[in-house]
Amino acid sequence: MIRKTMTVLAMGLTLAAASAPAMAQSAAAKAAVDAAKVSGTVGEQADGYLGIVAGGDAALRSAVAEINTGRAAAYKDIAAKTGVTPEAAGQATAKQLYARLAPGQFWKPLDGGWVKK
Repeated sequence: MIRKTMTVLAMGLTLAAASAPAMAQSAAAKAAVDAAKVSGTVGEQADGYLGIVAGGDAALRSAVAEINTGRAAAYKDIAAKTGVTPEAAGQATAKQLYARLAPGQFWKPLDGGWVKK
């Protein structure tokens, strides 16, 4: 059962990657978040969403919210196509996002605080 769920999620994530507009984000929001990840202000969370590690002005918080809104829509779409919950889709995506984090960037496990990779 778990293997089938993971296979379905992997297919769903591949579909989501192919349909990038589902995770639409402005270039400005992406640039702001990418820079904040490098500086340690924003990190990835195990639920598949971005989070503010520390600080961050209103513009950065808005950029994070914009990207998280796109991610939520993508997770709902994946869930509808694969028969899993949006939460499971987010957590499966988070594993892929964690693997792509550069050393020194931040990650927040489901049951813990921020840690530096």
